[in-house]
Amino acid sequence: MSRELTAEFIGTFALVTAVCGAALFSAPSAGLMAVAFAVGLSVVAMAYAVGSISGGHFNPAVTCGLVAAGRFEAGKAIPYIIAQVIGGLAAAAIFYVILQGAPAAGKWNTFLAASNTYGGSGFSMLSAGLIEVVITGLFILVIVSVTSPRAPAGFAPLAIGLALVLFHLVAIPVSNASLNPARSTATAVFGGTAALGSLWLFWVAPIVGGIIGGVIGKWLHAEYVRGPVNP
Repeated sequence: MSRELTAEFIGTFALVTAVCGAALFSAPSAGLMAVAFAVGLSVVAMAYAVGSISGGHFNPAVTCGLVAAGRFEAGKAIPYIIAQVIGGLAAAAIFYVILQGAPAAGKWNTFLAASNTYGGSGFSMLSAGLIEVVITGLFILVIVSVTSPRAPAGFAPLAIGLALVLFHLVAIPVSNASLNPARSTATAVFGGTAALGSLWLFWVAPIVGGIIGGVIGKWLHAEYVRGPVNP
């Protein structure tokens, strides 16, 4: 299992590298498109690179959703989630150091701006939580569907990555688009008290959404896994 956990560490490290690099340095000039595509492309690349080793979760909500869908062993979930969180924190720590060396004259974002928050001058807790539940549920449904036996072989990483781009474009203005508690934890640790105070929501909402998506996906594709079932 050590290779699986290493693959999850690497994949989540790459995903949070994409989040931090794009959100801190590219977004001030390129906008939210930079973040959305950086995250989606990182998942495509890592799913092809190490997905055959670990399944390419890179996200506690994905792990929980796949457990709910009957696609992953519940006993492996906690080690996977720990590896994902550590991978994300390692990437964020590196970018925290890099940010300290940014020229003062440049236009850069802070870790708070890259974090997932609610309230204050932003959207309410209900709005942020609801969009996270919905988009994560849809994201897990996509994953379960494109990895089913009836789906075209070899295209799952592309579909998953493009779905992630789509959901980031939808959710960045509302919640800064988490869908991933490991990603939220990584930026919140360096984002200060406001980010840490909001972090609980970006664990609860994506995992709830992931479980809902996994259960729906399991029901939709049950006939292809166990044979025809009555509607």
